Amino acid sequence: MSASAFSFLTATEILFGRGQAAQAPARVAALGREVLLVQGRNPDRSEALAQALIAAGCRVTRLPVVAEPDMPMIEAGVAEARAAGVQVVVALGGGAVIDAGKAIAALVPATRPMLDHLEVVGKGLPLDQAPLPFVALPTTAGTGAEVTRNAVIGVPEHRRKVSLRDARMLPRLAIVDPALTDLCPRGITLASGLDAITQVIEPYVCTRANPLTDALCRDAIPRGLAALKRLMQGEDPAARDEMAWVSLCGGLALANAGLGAVHGLAGPLGGLTGAAHGAICGVLLPPVLRANRAAVTDAALAGRLDQVLGWIGQAFGVGPDAAVDALTRWARDCGLPTLSALGIDAAAQTAAAEAAASSSSMKANPVPLSVVDLVAVQQAAG
Repeated sequence: MSASAFSFLTATEILFGRGQAAQAPARVAALGREVLLVQGRNPDRSEALAQALIAAGCRVTRLPVVAEPDMPMIEAGVAEARAAGVQVVVALGGGAVIDAGKAIAALVPATRPMLDHLEVVGKGLPLDQAPLPFVALPTTAGTGAEVTRNAVIGVPEHRRKVSLRDARMLPRLAIVDPALTDLCPRGITLASGLDAITQVIEPYVCTRANPLTDALCRDAIPRGLAALKRLMQGEDPAARDEMAWVSLCGGLALANAGLGAVHGLAGPLGGLTGAAHGAICGVLLPPVLRANRAAVTDAALAGRLDQVLGWIGQAFGVGPDAAVDALTRWARDCGLPTLSALGIDAAAQTAAAEAAASSSSMKANPVPLSVVDLVAVQQAAG
């Protein structure tokens, strides 16, 4: 955590603010006229963008993403993009849609099989060709995928979620327009919002934090907690703006510092069960905070965890010692499901704890946690 040396990479350009999505058609058209538009399950959400791209002189191939991306989905998307002669990929949607678009943009020019480039289950090789230009427009405030250098992909054969990762996968343009998140359903807002908050907490307390990620996280943690509380009370455009900012900060921070045990467990759990990533992160955050604080021996990292517990306590009107319980109760009262309600049984929890040891996220956790510790964390999450 020294200021002496660190690196920081992000998207080539970020446009942030209400109304910025209006710039997308002209900016995409400037990158290429053969466009792959990756969209969510509801085509109506992307219809205006598709028509605006056509009006800007583009030929648009549309690819719906109706679930979190896996190898068969990505391979089919790559084949379709190659057949269409796609020159630029744009993704409008949540984290799954953006990860799918990012992976397709990366693999269309690639000459090696996809598995050669996947971590953990594959060879983890760098891309042998530069990706196609990629433009990301998030419609949820959660993953920060619009500014990260990896895509999380399910591998059904191994029942794992792993990353396709390369610094050149950072988007050419990220357009973060909070208006695209307005009226997002309450359950998705809660789960994605807790994921966003987790992604500014874990980089702040991890072993690879740096002064730039610290500045982003220190500002974003209390703002995110306050904004998400307001959104659980009712629709609030100003709070949507805040959460879009927090999510962006999380993406910037995790891509340049690291994550921790919440995400170390969430990847395997998602691969084993198909449960929603944001909900898993939300329910794991409180017990992971408790486990890390109990086990940490480094004074500086302990101080950071205490700061985080203080911010959570302030958000819920309690002292730091009661912060974890307050966050757990509030999330449950707002409708966040437990792990068992997400369909995650004891066998999956044990398998996830064993698999988490090899995940990239665990390597930056503030303290090593054993398989026994990780099973206990999951048991505490119901």
